[in-house]
Amino acid sequence: MLETGFTVVFYKPGKHVGCVSLNRSEQILYDYMQGRHEERQYWQNKVQTIVGASLEIPDAVARIDSELWRYYLERSEVAPVFKAAVKAWGSKRTSMKNLAEYLVRLWTEPRPKKSKNPELGDLPLP
Repeated sequence: MLETGFTVVFYKPGKHVGCVSLNRSEQILYDYMQGRHEERQYWQNKVQTIVGASLEIPDAVARIDSELWRYYLERSEVAPVFKAAVKAWGSKRTSMKNLAEYLVRLWTEPRPKKSKNPELGDLPLP
């Protein structure tokens, strides 16, 4: 006898922020910033300053990634959510690149792309 029925599968996908998938450490940090106006303002100013001082966006992202990780470790000494995360997952270096890239896109003006066509020189592309 063939049995038929329904199978229900519950799936909780990872959180996405602005069409960006963040790892759990990035998500904790992002949520922490979003819930605290002073922290968000601090990071917004920091990201804008770093991007403004950098010639290339990848260099700025790498620096922001490093600063975010340093901040994550600093917060793990005092903030309960970070303490719990480090206790559960350890403090091995985790990439903050996706969050860094997202914050750059969120809080800075896009830079015009330079033309790769020598005939056009360095005119920005539309």
